[in-house]
Amino acid sequence: MRVAISFIFCLMAAAQTKPVIGMGGIVHETNTFNPKKTTLADFEAGIGGANGTLRGQDILTLSANANNTPAGFIEGANRYGLTLHPTVIAGPQTIGTVLDSAFETLTKELIDRLKQAPKLDGILLFLHGTMVTESYPHADAEIVRRVRQAFGDRIPLIVVHDFHANVSEEIVKMTTALITYKECPHLDAKDRGVQAAKIMADVVAGKVKPTQAIVKPPMLFNILFHNTYAAPLKPITDESKNLERNPKVLAASVAGGYQYADIFAMGPSAVVVTDNDPALAKREAERLGNLMWSLREQLTLKAPNAAEAVKLAMANDKFPVTLMDAGDNIGGGSAGDSTYILSELLKQKADGWVVVISDPGAVQAALKAGVGGPFDGAVGGKTDNLHGDSVRVKGRVKGIHDGRFVEKAVRHGGGRYWDMGTTAVIEVEGSTPDFPQLIVLTPKRVIPFSLNQLHSVGIIPTQMKILVAKGTIAPRAAYEPVSARIIEVDSGGVTGVNPARFRYERVRPNLFGMK
Repeated sequence: MRVAISFIFCLMAAAQTKPVIGMGGIVHETNTFNPKKTTLADFEAGIGGANGTLRGQDILTLSANANNTPAGFIEGANRYGLTLHPTVIAGPQTIGTVLDSAFETLTKELIDRLKQAPKLDGILLFLHGTMVTESYPHADAEIVRRVRQAFGDRIPLIVVHDFHANVSEEIVKMTTALITYKECPHLDAKDRGVQAAKIMADVVAGKVKPTQAIVKPPMLFNILFHNTYAAPLKPITDESKNLERNPKVLAASVAGGYQYADIFAMGPSAVVVTDNDPALAKREAERLGNLMWSLREQLTLKAPNAAEAVKLAMANDKFPVTLMDAGDNIGGGSAGDSTYILSELLKQKADGWVVVISDPGAVQAALKAGVGGPFDGAVGGKTDNLHGDSVRVKGRVKGIHDGRFVEKAVRHGGGRYWDMGTTAVIEVEGSTPDFPQLIVLTPKRVIPFSLNQLHSVGIIPTQMKILVAKGTIAPRAAYEPVSARIIEVDSGGVTGVNPARFRYERVRPNLFGMK
């Protein structure tokens, strides 16, 4: 009996000696060209009901089965013997500039919750890397600065950024290690969380001493070329992975940057973290940065406009063809109600197509008509004057759905549970049973990261001719396996791929790719 009791006490003591690591984050991809400001309520809502803001134990409960970065923190902690103290993870959200009031409230909550923990041995933060507030152009760095101010310079602090992060020298200097997603579409979000936890475990155990370096090529690496699974970027992504086979390299990150944030740090970066070898970190970061710079002549925009893209899709001999509505990239901060492609589908009398439009007013009109009832109303183009005019649509209400769906596969960002809100499907006048023309109306902006968005409302993507996804690269993980062809469209909107559409005032001067 005494032996058994002694063994139990040993187990309890071992559990109590696990390093305690605070985890949290404020996740925002700020499109400074979007006039709509981001409020605290926007953070709580998230995008398409994708969690929104989670607090305390809910972070562990609701993230455990996901494929996102918090899920990676959780798995890494379990794998490497860490005890997590969850605080708050706010977002994800992508709209316009964040109100100072929202930023101050969330940052204070994050730090207050970290202070409520038992003595912390380290801190893991998930920050998108592109947040801009009214007062802070580089708000992610301001969060890190405040955490450092609260907990000191000696506590290990590791940050995971999105691939589209605009990384700065400032934030690299303030962190123990900074990691970005390697892949776009982001299929490695969970992996990067696990990697951060592994580095943290080794740091607190005294096994490694991270040193890191950053290089920022003087260029805009256009989002049109952010597909890390194809040329021209794939060889550099592969090289960052190869670098990590060197035991002296703890992490090697190549970030494409985010061109819709008009800030000084805008643009791509290479960050290399080594085990107490600053010369190696600097040398390899410079090499990765030079590789990105060497691609500049390959980054020529050749995307068709909406009219050309629809014409190309109709002429294709294999289907479905997916049109990426780049100008209305919801994941990049757009409204989700652009009508440029919808207008062309109607004008060119295309058949067998589906478009998702965020339009709460049109949803209410469909609900009033009821399933099978007539629909005659203005659709889309209501948020601002940047995404096209509203389009009059006649047809019938084909279906009404609760808008909820689950994505169990690994998709961009790793989200699992989604909620579009009460959703209506409109069958446009002129449809046929074999080739319907369908508009999916949602009250919420929902990023098209999952084909279950369509499956959940009774649409089988492979039976359509033309699919429209409001994104640029991210939806490929879902749409590429079923598409005969993908066409990226140079459509209008706050996420248009051509930088000449926008007026930049804060970026570094003379960046390649701005014209």
